[in-house]
Amino acid sequence: QVQLVESGGGLVQAGGSLRLSCAASGRTFSSYVMGWIRQAPGKEREFVAAIGWGGSSTYYADSVKGRFTISRDNAKNTVYLQMNSLKPWDTAVYYCAASARDYDTVLTTAPAYDYWGQGTQVTVSS
Repeated sequence: QVQLVESGGGLVQAGGSLRLSCAASGRTFSSYVMGWIRQAPGKEREFVAAIGWGGSSTYYADSVKGRFTISRDNAKNTVYLQMNSLKPWDTAVYYCAASARDYDTVLTTAPAYDYWGQGTQVTVSS
């Protein structure tokens, strides 16, 4: 089992940047595939980005492609989401999620993940 704690959210103006971090507990972090999912008020959870074991495999939702970058540091048990050129519609609670896999892959839907953090609020003002 893994526990996830997000940080780095906040209020930013449109066009600005934020970097979210997700610290994971446990000794087998490198065997978890990771993702970021967001949920805006009144909307369903939306997949944002995913990364495989070693970080070479990544996948992005079309809505963030070219603006967001997911990465991971297995030595630090941490996954990151660099968000640039933020738009007001990026406003949401951002969740870090994990799933243990015995093969490298990326998971591109929210229900595929088994473990979730508590979320961090990102608010983009126009």
